[in-house]
Amino acid sequence: MERAALETRWIVLGTDGRHVTMGRHTDPTPEEVEAAERGLAAQGLAGWLAVMKGGYYVRRKPSLMMVRPLANPARPFEEAAAEFEAKRKATLASVAS
Repeated sequence: MERAALETRWIVLGTDGRHVTMGRHTDPTPEEVEAAERGLAAQGLAGWLAVMKGGYYVRRKPSLMMVRPLANPARPFEEAAAEFEAKRKATLASVAS
């Protein structure tokens, strides 16, 4: 089994499908989550704290599990997850070229 398939990380998933990693080996602290939420809100953005299982740069689609909303997102998590997957596929295609 590929190592990337076992990878688990905490991410902040934006409403447009962009994401940033919050951590891989430990859970984010409440203070770190609050800081991320404040940072999103300060930029007029919103999203979710989520757990991603699987590698970003592998063929197999990683799973996303929503943990909690951040800064009151206006669209459903499922739409942002679909945008995330579209961006991921486009990145994989450009890397393969």
